[in-house]
Formats: sequence, C-alpha cells, structure tokens
Amino acid sequence: KKIWMDAIAIIFAEARPIFLVIRQNLDSMNLKRTPPKYKNKTSKHPPSTAPISNPPTDGLGGKAGKSYFVVQVGEAKNLYKTAKPSGATQSFRFKHTRERNEIDLHGLTKKQALEKLDAKLPGWIDMAMGDSYPFVIQVTIICGGGNQTLAKAVENWIYEKKSVANARKSLSS
Repeated sequence: KKIWMDAIAIIFAEARPIFLVIRQNLDSMNLKRTPPKYKNKTSKHPPSTAPISNPPTDGLGGKAGKSYFVVQVGEAKNLYKTAKPSGATQSFRFKHTRERNEIDLHGLTKKQALEKLDAKLPGWIDMAMGDSYPFVIQVTIICGGGNQTLAKAVENWIYEKKSVANARKSLSS
C-alpha cells in the first residue's frame, strides 16, 4: 500500500497546478447550482379500491392440478430415447397428426375414461410402430380441471401401462 500511495502522491503533485487552473476557470464562470430534482408524488395509477372478498373454496373443487397430460406411446424400450422433433418434416407431422393423437375425457366417469384410454391404446401403439424410429408418438390426454378425479385416474393409468410414459418437458411444448 505504501508503494502505491507514494506513486499516487507523485502523480497528484505533478497534476496539482493543472487542477488549480481548472478550478479557477470554473469559479470565474459563476455557474449556478440547480436544485435537485424531485419526483412528482402523484401516482399514475388510479386510487386502489377496497379488496374483493373471495369466499373460501374448500370443498368446491377448483382448477388445481393437471388438466392434461402429454405422454409418449410406443415401444417400451424406446420411450425415453426420443428427442425434441427437428426439421420441417417431423414438426409438420406432429402438427398434422395432432387431432388423431389427442383424446378428450371431459364429461366421462372414471370408469368410462379408463375404458376409452384402454380402447385407444392399441391404435396408438400401431401408429407408433408404423412410424419411424424410435417408434414413439406423442399423445395429449385432456382430462380437465375439476376435482382432479380423472387426472388422478389418468396418472395411475400412465404408470400402469408399460408402453406409455410421461413426455419430457422439451417435447410437451
């Protein structure tokens, strides 16, 4: 520190006459100091209103949880080998076949929904096997918000089936 301080002292000693000239020139200009600026205290936002009382939603169901599942269907050993589709032909194929690879379970009972999924699964597997490697297709299962009865049943169905797996987040976008 001492060496640094000695070096700086030499520089300031050389620059002192120049600083004095600059200070004298500034003082001779009679510059006025302007007062600091203050922010306007009026808000751009309208005055807040009283909060709205929302009744508790205990026991009313709600929209918590998953309203749909994006899954991969196909050969069990290839379910986790897929990557995000790249290239124009693959992305076109996913957009083109979306109607066939989507199932809506709104308004069905748990039993009806599971029967419908079981009925569609062989067709999806055949579609995946007829496709190119890795013989896996993406399917969207829509079960709605509600009280999550269908969502839990679909989630259990996904875990029970060896040829169905949750799609990675990069694929479900």
